[in-house]
Amino acid sequence: MIKILFVCHGNICRSPMAEFVMKDLAERAGISDQLYIASAATSTEEIWNGMGNPVYPPAKAKLGEHGIDCEGKRAVQLTRADYGKYDYLIGMDSTNIRNMLRMLGGDPEGKVYKLLSFAGSDRDIADPWYTGDFDATYADVTEGCTGLLNMLLHMTALGEVR
Repeated sequence: MIKILFVCHGNICRSPMAEFVMKDLAERAGISDQLYIASAATSTEEIWNGMGNPVYPPAKAKLGEHGIDCEGKRAVQLTRADYGKYDYLIGMDSTNIRNMLRMLGGDPEGKVYKLLSFAGSDRDIADPWYTGDFDATYADVTEGCTGLLNMLLHMTALGEVR
């Protein structure tokens, strides 16, 4: 089982979009039983008294437009222990990566990536909380997740996915 954790600042827009887009892509590719996919935040801004906020309504609506349901997802924060739990810890932008490395205590096993690196790009995925452009964020998230899926399918073809 390959374990993937998508990470953004608040875990209410980009990382849950990536989590549920990736789950949808994996299901359609027939490898969802080989993957565990989740998402988390670097901050606690969307977590109150131990309870995380749900996916931001415009992000949820954008997923819904593509037939993807994220009902029940609530924000959680990244922990140092997550480094040992996941094979891939994937941030949305350079600031996420910097915060992830600080929170995780580094990346000695080379598990931390920026999502669009799987699509051959070093671009950041803009936060739609600030830009208001959920279409662009969805497109970027889908591009990165598709690149990740293609890499995993290649690994599957080689018998490396467990």
